[in-house]
This record gives sequence, structure tokens and C-alpha cells, in this order.
Amino acid sequence: MSRDSQVLPAKLPMSLLQGTLCVFLLVTNSISAAEGTKSISFTNDVIPVLTKAGCNTGVCHAKAGGGQNGFQLSLLGFETLDDYEAIVLDGRGRRVFPASPDQSLFLKKAAALVPHGGGMRLTPDSSGYEILHSWIEQGLRYSDEQALELVSVEVQPSRSLLEMNQQQQLKVLAKYSDGSTRDVTSLALYEVNSEAMAHVDEAGLVKASDIPGKVAVMVRYQGQVSVYTAAVPLGAPVDAVPESNNFVDDFVFGNLKQLGIPPSSICDDATFLRRVSLDISGRIPTEKETTDFLASSEPNKRDIVIQRLLRSPGYADYFASKWTPLLKNRRDNASDITANFAFHAWIRDSLLANVAYDQIVRELLAATGTVVSNPPVAWYKRVKDPKEQLEDVAQLFLGVRMQCAQCHHHPFERWSQDDYYSLSAFFSQIGRKPTATAGEDLIFHKRGIATAKNVKSGEALTPAALGVDMGDIPPDVDPRLKLADWMSSPENPYFAKALVNRYWKHFFSRGLIEPEDDIRDTNPPTNPELLAALEKHFIDSGYDLKELVRTITSSKAYQLSAMPNEHNLGDRQNYSRFYPRRMQAEVLLDAIDDLTGATTRFANLPVGTRAIALPDNSYNSSQFLQVFGRPSSLSVCECERVQSSSLAQSLHLINSSEIKSKLATGNGQADQFAKSDESTEAKIQEMYLLAYSRKPEPHEIETALEYLNTPAVDAEGKPIAPATLEKQNWQDLLWALMNTKEFMFNH
Repeated sequence: MSRDSQVLPAKLPMSLLQGTLCVFLLVTNSISAAEGTKSISFTNDVIPVLTKAGCNTGVCHAKAGGGQNGFQLSLLGFETLDDYEAIVLDGRGRRVFPASPDQSLFLKKAAALVPHGGGMRLTPDSSGYEILHSWIEQGLRYSDEQALELVSVEVQPSRSLLEMNQQQQLKVLAKYSDGSTRDVTSLALYEVNSEAMAHVDEAGLVKASDIPGKVAVMVRYQGQVSVYTAAVPLGAPVDAVPESNNFVDDFVFGNLKQLGIPPSSICDDATFLRRVSLDISGRIPTEKETTDFLASSEPNKRDIVIQRLLRSPGYADYFASKWTPLLKNRRDNASDITANFAFHAWIRDSLLANVAYDQIVRELLAATGTVVSNPPVAWYKRVKDPKEQLEDVAQLFLGVRMQCAQCHHHPFERWSQDDYYSLSAFFSQIGRKPTATAGEDLIFHKRGIATAKNVKSGEALTPAALGVDMGDIPPDVDPRLKLADWMSSPENPYFAKALVNRYWKHFFSRGLIEPEDDIRDTNPPTNPELLAALEKHFIDSGYDLKELVRTITSSKAYQLSAMPNEHNLGDRQNYSRFYPRRMQAEVLLDAIDDLTGATTRFANLPVGTRAIALPDNSYNSSQFLQVFGRPSSLSVCECERVQSSSLAQSLHLINSSEIKSKLATGNGQADQFAKSDESTEAKIQEMYLLAYSRKPEPHEIETALEYLNTPAVDAEGKPIAPATLEKQNWQDLLWALMNTKEFMFNH
């Protein structure tokens, strides 16, 4: 046997080698017969064929728990040595027959020449079938001394302008360790990020639909990925755009010009005030705030109201209600109340004082002591396992989902199991001691070398941050401090990007990257230049959260009308108009209280506490908050907050006893309207200002007056007393406004 004819995996046990001796004797002869033919590599040739055919996907032979019918492969071929053993040696070597490759079960199953639950995966005349056939014929080679390592994959073109309903053929080149390249277009896997915008076939042919915007195709080959992005223009004339207020507008409107999507006009003052008040402070404006704002002639009055809202306690309350569920401030038992209240207060006070974002994260990650002396410690009360700690930190603060890498190489990214456990090593030296307070621990750094064991390889790994070597960390140094240093470094490609993308979604309903916590090369932003500019601005500002909010909300892009024009109705990713969204559960409950003059009471909290100021999930016992989707603080995913509509929500607003009692509350808004000596038109105007932050249109006044002046009778047919009827009529009008989309949605 020649020197390069057969290099067997070093880890195969001797018993298996002896048991397959006859196979490898036959292999020698078959290899000799194959002299002069192209050498087939298991890693570089066989695995790509299996992956392209779908044999090693999670629904086929890479299915967790044993694959299919006793034949198990690694997910997407990331563990080639395991796959080699499964094909060549498992099942007593019955899957491959080098003496007569055509009779190999491995081929006959794939070609459906014998019954196969997965159906036909390869036709006998296909190039993939021929590669597998040649590999068996050449002696089941695993690798040879000249085997090349795949370095990267390149898709050509990487970006292009693709007209509607037009096609673009992609070309994929694999680059190897010796500098050579190979065309692997036919073996690569393709996946488009929006099926509605484009379709890609198995050969890499991309066809755009008639929806304008940015679409991306992920190209995957042997654990390496590349991305093709296409701009699909609408091509409408963009003759004029609003004058830019800041760099946000430059990039948003520049993108719209490239795509030929005219933006909507700027919203009116009433719409802007209601929108920005809901988005910054989580509440609808008061009647006085609305009246004063509409009457103001200050040229920069929108900037003035933004600054006022950022200074208000409502800003801190509202954004604390955003962060505390993501940080799992959850009450599992009665003893949690001290920790939960302290943690919520720390988040709220930090936001109100505008503590730099990187400092907030540092205080959280490196927290030591007790909850009473250092409230960020409460996070370690909820998140105790190092694996959960690393996963939550990566997803929440870096926008990187590491869960898959615990068991196998990330299918859409470069993260491996070593990356996963190296990140968990940062949390390996956290010590706990019980304190005098029941259920509360003292958190401290245990002296020692931080390591984490890769459960598959058994290797003890030192801390590394997503492939970044941290160097030697002395036993006396808390590795979490090193992690915090790396996270807040301006060179970190994830930290600032994850935050600005998350906040962009808060104000624009859709992140520049979607989902907002899934940042990876294979999930590109719809406007990469804008995202990079926001990231740089945030870093240059010293991670100033209020400055970020001010920059976003003062842009003309944020202030566009929600009303579409004739061209941008189908746009859902380029921000050519404002995308309306239903109020969050807490915000909607507070808005109903403001409209009706009622007060919702919460246990153990002062009267008048607003729903957006609730400290933890224990208050989700409120039927209203349950129905409208307040999160339960079980995960770091914003998807836990439900903002979709449901029948239960409609029924609750229409006829629940809670809503009825709010409308009928003593000295509430309906009661005050009924008792007031103001003119009926003045009261109707006040009602519209409360609900919509605008004055009513003439036809709306006419409709309301007609309803108020219509006589009514009770169930027995007797006229209802005027005082009683008037109060009921005002309740009905408030109820009618409350159930409109204009009230329930931020627009």
C-alpha cells in the first residue's frame, strides 16, 4: 500500500480495526486499481455531498437521540471522524462494500434502490453519487497526508442590484490552506432570509420577487459561511426627501433613494407628541401637555419635548420595565421580594442618572457581595449555572446566540463547542455563601485558575471571548472583570452593535438586524452603513443611552407619518414610514387609567403606582397584564413580550368587569364630564385630547353630539333620568375611543 493511500483515524480502537481487516485488504486492491484517478477525500468530497443531499440534517440522520434507524451522523458534518466511523465501521461495516461499490447499502439507500425512509437523495447518474461511488472504490479513504484544510468560502458576487423578478446566478469558491480554490457552487447550501422577497434554488440561482428592499442569501459549505446581499429597487422617483436632522436621516433617506422608495411626509405635531411620549416615557401626554405643545411656536419644540421626557421619571420607569424582564427579575417565592425590589431600583436609578451602559453591564457581570449592599448581585440569584450565565450574557449584551454550540458547531456561525465552554470559563470562579437573610447568598470570587471542561473532548479550557484570547488570568483576578473589559472595548464587534440595534427596534418596531438578538455574518443588517454609524456614535458618546435615544427620536426618519403613500405601503424594512405597533401591556393599562381617570392598585405598592413601574413578574396575576402579554421574565428574549392581537384581548376591552369598573369609577373622567358645566363641545375636545392627543374633527364632534343628545329608555321602556343617562353616555364614548386602533396603537 502506498504511503498516501490510506491514513486511518488515529482514535479508532484496535478491536474495530481487527474486526474490519478483511475490508482493508480489499481496500488495498481497489486503491491500486484506482491509480491515476482523482483522489477522493472523505472530508472535502464525501461530507459535502451528504450535506447537500440533506443526510446529516436534524430531521434525518443527524437527529438527536440516535439518528434514524440506528444510523447517526453529526449535524451538517461538523464531526467528520465520527461520521467516518458511523459509515465505515458501525453496523459491522455492512454499509459499504469496496469489493463491489454498487452493492453498498450506503449508495443503494441514497439512490432509493432499496427501501429508504428518506426517499431518493441522489440519482445514480448524479455527480454526488459518482463521488461516493469513487470514494468506496478507492478504498474508503478518510484523509491523506496531502489533505487540504478549508479556510474560507467566497460567494460571487457578494452584493448586487437585482431588479424585480430578475435572476442572479451565484458562484461559490472554496479556498484551501495551500492557496488553491475550488468551485463548489453545486455542493453549497443556500438559504434566503426572506422567502417573500426572493427565492434561491439548490444551484444558487436567486430570483427576486416584486417586493423592494434588501434581501440576503446565506451560503454554507463545510462549516464555512458567506453571504450574498441584493438591493431590490422599487424604482419610483424620489424627488424630495425631508431635510436631514442628523446622520440617521442621511443613511435612511440615502437608502430610500437607492431603492427608489419615496418616504411618507413628516407627521403632524399631535402625532409626534403622542408617539414620542409613549416611546420614551411609556405614557400618553396629558391634556395640558398636548395643548401647550400644539400652541407653541418654538421652532425646536420637538427637541425640547424629547429632552423633557428624557429627564422625567417616566423614562427611567419605562426602560426599567424593558430591562428587568430581560434580566430575569423574577419572583419565584416570597423571599425574593427584597432582591427583586432592590434590583429593579438599581436598574431604574441607573437609567435616571444616565449611568453609562458599559458601566451598568460591568456592575452586573462583576457583582459581588449581598443584595442589600450591592443590588446587581440579584442577577446571580436568578441565573446560577455558568452555562445559563454565558448564554444570557451573549444573547442579551452581544446579540449572539450560543445555545447550539453547547452540543455541536453552530450551524449558521463559526462558534464551536470550544468557544462555548471558553466563554463559560469566565463564570467558573463564582463562589456563594449563605447569609443571615433566607434565600440570599453572598457572591464572591473564588481564588483559582478559571477553566471550563469541554464535555465532548474533555479538554479544560481557559477563558476566551468568542475566539479572543484573554491571555493568562492570575488566580487572584476575577475573570468576569476581564470579560467586562473586553465587552466595553471600542474594538468589540458586538457590544455596542447589539444595544443600538435593540434600541432601534424599540423606536422603529423593526431592528436593522432581525431578530434583534441574533447578530451574525449570515444575518446582515438591512442598512449596514446606518448600523455602523449608530454603533460608532454610541461608542464615541461614552455609551450614553439618553444621547442614543435623543439622536434616534430627533431624526426626521423617526418623525415620518405612519400613513403610506402610493409607493411605500409594502415596505417593512427600510423605514420609509412609521410602522404602527400596539402598546405594551403595562403602557396600555396606564393609558386606560389616564383616559378613564381610574387607578389600578397593586399589592405592596403605593396607591398611584403605574403599571410601567412594577418591579417584577409577580404582578402578572393581573388578568389584564396576562391577556396583553406582559413577559414572565423567564428568558432574555424580547419575544417573550407578546404584542400580537388576540380574541381574548378584544373581549377583555369590550365587556370585562375590569374595564366596566374603570369607566364607572367614582369621580372618574365620565363622572367629571357629566358633572361639569363646560360646554358639551369643550368636553368632547378634552376627551379627544386625552385619548388621541389631538382635537376632534368636525364630523367627530357631530357624531358625539348626536349620540349624547339621543334619548334612551331602560329595560322596561321607561326614560332614563337625564343625569344617569349623561354619565352613561360619557362612559360609552370613552369606551368607544378606547377600543379604536388609534388609541391602542402607537402611530
